[in-house]
Amino acid sequence: MKRVAWLLLVACAAAAAQPAPRRSGYQDMARSTQALQDDDTQNPAMLWVQDGEQRFATDCKRCHEPASMRGVAARYPAWDALLGKPVTLAARINLCRQRHVKAAPLSIESDALLGLEAYLARQSRGMPIVPDPEPRTKPFRDEGERLFRQRIGQLGFSCAQCHDDHPGQRLAGSLIPQGHPTGYPIYRLEWQGMGNLQRRLRSCMFGVRAEPFAYGSEGYTNLELYLKARAAGMAMDSPGVRP
Repeated sequence: MKRVAWLLLVACAAAAAQPAPRRSGYQDMARSTQALQDDDTQNPAMLWVQDGEQRFATDCKRCHEPASMRGVAARYPAWDALLGKPVTLAARINLCRQRHVKAAPLSIESDALLGLEAYLARQSRGMPIVPDPEPRTKPFRDEGERLFRQRIGQLGFSCAQCHDDHPGQRLAGSLIPQGHPTGYPIYRLEWQGMGNLQRRLRSCMFGVRAEPFAYGSEGYTNLELYLKARAAGMAMDSPGVRP
């Protein structure tokens, strides 16, 4: 009997050590919110997608055909050879504007940039996230993982404590998701507008009473690089709608 009890204890410990199956934030939403995201005629983020499509046709089509953009968003952040570091999709859009169109960069949280991001992300809807295989991204990704696991703020919480250790539980009445960036940029009902992943990260930092990074900082890029690697293989569901 002791041996049986010991084997059961080992089996339970092994089962507890297994990581939970990965879940998109979409899977944790109420059916009504899922339906809102699924229906392009009702999804409020499609207003930004339509604006982005018009801007793409004006500013980007001279260099890129829309069909060539399929899968692009699923590969960002990606290495930029001239800068010698990885850049986000938003940063790539601005670099293209500056280098090839000779236009001024767009503000990170502007509707114009969010629209272009949302339009490009929609071209990758349903496709798996494929992190950039460039070896030189590794130290930046490792730094992103360090930031993900670092306790910060007056509350002393890390991203990992919520999204790795306690997904599915509730914090201040809200369900804690696993934190996979499959739907960004997203329309949040709480915001009544669109936002990119940096805005969500800033909100989390404010929530634990930490000083957020500046928009466009390498800290956010490194975090996004790690989060995309953590979500590798998961399907993009952009543009997402979240509570």
